[in-house]
Amino acid sequence: MTDDAREVTYGSYLALDELLKLQRPRSPHPDELLFIVVHQASELWFKEILHELELLIDSFTRREAEFALFRMGRINALMRIVSAQLSALETLPPQHFAEFRRHLGSSSGSQSVQFRAIEATSGLREPHFMNVLAEHGPIPEIVQRALARPPLQDLFLDVVKEQSTSLEALYVGERPTTLFFLAEALLEYEQQFAQWRFAHVQLVERVLGPLTGGTGGTLGAKYLARTIDQKFFPALWEVRAKFYGSV
Repeated sequence: MTDDAREVTYGSYLALDELLKLQRPRSPHPDELLFIVVHQASELWFKEILHELELLIDSFTRREAEFALFRMGRINALMRIVSAQLSALETLPPQHFAEFRRHLGSSSGSQSVQFRAIEATSGLREPHFMNVLAEHGPIPEIVQRALARPPLQDLFLDVVKEQSTSLEALYVGERPTTLFFLAEALLEYEQQFAQWRFAHVQLVERVLGPLTGGTGGTLGAKYLARTIDQKFFPALWEVRAKFYGSV
């Protein structure tokens, strides 16, 4: 162990002195701290998810299906954490939130650059998504980089094609293959994302009501509800229908 390593403590390694000063309530209401902590924690998890997506893309590029599967396992675990922590905000009664909501100004979760980067990296290109990006002014560089890349679905399909197989073939045969498990892991990610969106809609309706507008000028729960059906991997959903003659 080096001398520098011996001087590292739990607090200094995690920069806790700096980190714990970043929660700055703008009102005297005690519940505002919970609101801040949940959203800051979400942004930290978003940072890690983006990091893992970068590694996933690298494994796709290298045609390393096994390592891509490992990455998807971690990404899905992270998505479960992000969804689960929303339950803490379910303990925030509407009358409490109303007491400090005006202090939020025009801030809104829809302004989260990292969340938009996750959507873009995952492959979202729907007109509604692109319009939302444009509504918030110049598109941040991290989102622009994500939009310039092929969607995750295309990267996965390239791996499938290189192994001289097809999506349909992954779902037949006596034994499931690594690519089958990877396809299912990608679909699980899609489901985890949709479940997070649904939980978010329910949370907003619980705290604000279904018709109250969002702080950033959005339609609140109505706006969020429109995002639930957005898909990253339409081909993985369509292939299922082929077994029932629906496509």
